[in-house]
Amino acid sequence: MAKIMGVGIIGCGNISWAYLKLSSLFKDIEVRAVADVNMAAAEARAKEFGVKAQTVKDLLKNKDIDIVVNLTVPAVHFKVSKQILDAGKHVYSEKPMTLSYKDALALQKYATKKKLRVCSAPDTFLGSSHQQARATIDAGEIGKVVSGTCHFMGPGMEMWHPNPDFFFNPGGGPVLDMGPYYITNLINLIGPVKRVSALLGTGRKERTINSQPNNPRNGEKLKVKIPTTYHALLEFATGACVTVSLSWDVWAHKHQNMEIYGQTGAMFVPDPNFFGGDVMIAGADQKPNVLKAWDHPFQKNNWGHANSQTDVVWANYRCAGLADMADAINKKKLARCDVSMVAHVVEVMTAMMEAGTKKKVVTLKSTCKRPAPFGPAEARALLK
Repeated sequence: MAKIMGVGIIGCGNISWAYLKLSSLFKDIEVRAVADVNMAAAEARAKEFGVKAQTVKDLLKNKDIDIVVNLTVPAVHFKVSKQILDAGKHVYSEKPMTLSYKDALALQKYATKKKLRVCSAPDTFLGSSHQQARATIDAGEIGKVVSGTCHFMGPGMEMWHPNPDFFFNPGGGPVLDMGPYYITNLINLIGPVKRVSALLGTGRKERTINSQPNNPRNGEKLKVKIPTTYHALLEFATGACVTVSLSWDVWAHKHQNMEIYGQTGAMFVPDPNFFGGDVMIAGADQKPNVLKAWDHPFQKNNWGHANSQTDVVWANYRCAGLADMADAINKKKLARCDVSMVAHVVEVMTAMMEAGTKKKVVTLKSTCKRPAPFGPAEARALLK
């Protein structure tokens, strides 16, 4: 019988609620304690979900904890993850795992030395839609992939986030914030990236907070200290070339989130920020048709209404990557969100930023394996 992995969470901000809520869907993981530099935040989350509230120091000493989920701000992801490894515990980090490839590689090497695992979000590529898209590509339904496009473009984080300051300072920006979803899913669908080129720009030097109606910061001005638009070209090891546009300077557009073009057809993939959605393919008739959805447990809409502030309902299976990590530890196999793949994602993103800044083509130092497929049977095996 597989060991149930005790999970601790460091960082009790907004995202911790989803981890605590959704972890109960999965077997082999059990959240047992939470911690935060703000003890009141930890105590509030602990009371809400019936777990223990601890200081960060005490959580790292807790012998009932096997894996620690790092939900701190990205600027300290590397530091906190290293502390977790020093405590002899496995790490599952929120995205981005680190803000530099140097730190990602250091974390990977240190985990190997300590004989521990490091994994990281996003795990949305494990969703039914993205795995069905992968299976369709692997079956040759659109022929060999030759190119594609990805677009995540909107007006900016100040339009909805109550405290968007971080997003417009070094360490923020659309690449590090949203890039992990798109790059990870492209690696899932196509494989590792070989070379990167990019152009960048900053649409506005100042932003005005205009988010929730009762936000006391509404109307406050923010200085923009980073580029807010990137248009990149990614060359994959397979030879495929994909355009990736990530921007907070676009008020409206009609681009699909992700399109994959093969030698005999095209595929339209839903937003990789989410687990579900319709996959469409077109062949010689040039007419996109929706694929019949898999009988996949992650296809079921389970989030919205009581779980959020919206009437929209969607499929949300956050913690799938964490549960897959626990399963991989138990079975001594490679996790699908393993550091070896995530470090490559970090290098791709930072190479986009470097290519745009220095106006050059960047050849990557790293590579990775495509994560193992995650079909309906594999998903059901992780659920209670």
